[in-house]
Amino acid sequence: MIKQITLIIKDLKVYTLFISTFIVLCSCSSNDKTKHNAKVFRYNEHKNIGSLDPAFAKDLSDIWAANQLFNGLVQMDDSLNVQPSIAKSWLISPDALSYTFTLRNDVYFHKHVLFGSDSTRLVTAKDFEYSFNRLKDKQVASPGSWVLGKVDSFKAVNDSTFNIQLNQPFPAFLGLLTMKYCSVVPKEIVKHYGSDFRSNPIGTGPFKFKRWEENLKLVFRKNNNYFEKDDQGNSLPYLEAIAITFLPDKQSEFLQFAQGNIDFVSGLDASYKDEILTAKGELREFYADDVNMIRGPYLNTEYLAFFMDSNVPEVQSDLLRKAVNYGFDRKKMMTYLRNGIGIPANGGFIPKGLPGYNNTIGYTYQPEKAKALITQFKEETGNQTLEITITTTSNYLSFCEYIQRELQKHGLLVNVDVIPPSTLKEAKANGKLDMFRASWIADYPDAENYLSLYYSKNFAPNGPNYTHFSDEQFDTWYEQAFTETDTKKREQLYTKMDSLVMSKTPVVNMFYDEVVRFTRKEVSGLGINPINLLKLKKVIKK
Repeated sequence: MIKQITLIIKDLKVYTLFISTFIVLCSCSSNDKTKHNAKVFRYNEHKNIGSLDPAFAKDLSDIWAANQLFNGLVQMDDSLNVQPSIAKSWLISPDALSYTFTLRNDVYFHKHVLFGSDSTRLVTAKDFEYSFNRLKDKQVASPGSWVLGKVDSFKAVNDSTFNIQLNQPFPAFLGLLTMKYCSVVPKEIVKHYGSDFRSNPIGTGPFKFKRWEENLKLVFRKNNNYFEKDDQGNSLPYLEAIAITFLPDKQSEFLQFAQGNIDFVSGLDASYKDEILTAKGELREFYADDVNMIRGPYLNTEYLAFFMDSNVPEVQSDLLRKAVNYGFDRKKMMTYLRNGIGIPANGGFIPKGLPGYNNTIGYTYQPEKAKALITQFKEETGNQTLEITITTTSNYLSFCEYIQRELQKHGLLVNVDVIPPSTLKEAKANGKLDMFRASWIADYPDAENYLSLYYSKNFAPNGPNYTHFSDEQFDTWYEQAFTETDTKKREQLYTKMDSLVMSKTPVVNMFYDEVVRFTRKEVSGLGINPINLLKLKKVIKK
């Protein structure tokens, strides 16, 4: 009996030792994994990346990836101010036609055997000359060639000086140069790989290309030779690597995020918006301990447009156009239809987040004023049966139906006509719609991009002026802004133009869109910006 007890005790000791060892090993393995994951930023692209060549960085997924690998002359900060990048400074001539950039002397391409014994090479002005020529090359067929449309010539003056001559003043030109299309690439590497440069990228960015299994996984590693430093003089980036997966749908992506397998999701998809957010746009309590939500303005104005050359009396009337602007509660619309995500458009056409925006020049919800304007129109015209038709696509039907119900309370009959997106696009371009829903997402981060919709020489279908709005004073200010090199004075001109447009009511602003990002609590430094550009060089995982 004693012998049996002794054996049991021995077995228990062995078992206890085994369990203890197993726990320690698991703990070590877990700690190692945690340490490793703390240096790797993981996110998913439900839409596949088409190319890592910046000349083809058209879609957001491509732009996000290219932004980790490449740099240009200048870059945009989160407040949409143009900042130095490879160019440490620049001069603009008084006539705003000549831009001269002075380059840094410490920017190197990522290592590659073709660079010789040092495996890397200093970036010079000749590299920008080559990169810009490549962007314009019709055989390359870059979708970003339009960025240089107003460029007359460019040349490397010497190794550290690059000059660009425009064929006409264009105040938004520096903003265009921040686009990934304008990144610098090395001639010898591009020539070596040809079209395969898309999957063998060599740039100057904070991360360098490591591995790409298309539709499965993409990996970038830290560039230890990166030239930028933080405000304390520490080298960037902080992360060791970026790992991108390619789950095809947003619901699966969110599940991986909720389980902690990826660190970040962008946007608010219908498949999970009610799961993570309340109706007021606040993070639900269940996620509060593990998740951070970041939100901010996005350069997108959603609006209804009137065709100013319409023969419909209701559309021609300034009284009724103003009545529509006053006649619905934009804040209430955001709460019930967008879970509070989106900024009620009580300012001008220029969206919040862009220099020139002013929140006092638009329209607020004033139902009594809307009723009074409708009554005034009836009395002046003798027309007691007022009717307008809003043409939209199915994606925005709920917004138009909400406005329909609100305006009918004030005595204005509203019809909603739903047509396919392609049909709407063709019809609005050719002046076939009296009133239609539209949106304008900035091609480049400058208010001129929005105000171009009201310049009389831009009438659709030859330009973006779909409303056929025309005003001599507006045109004078618009043309004046092109030659104004003082940033603050140009912003004041933009606001004056926007205010004039709002007073003439060719549009009804509904809301300015927002960027929404969700991150795990251990992630910091991600930030947010109105062009929804993913910047990872200052991200830290604790």
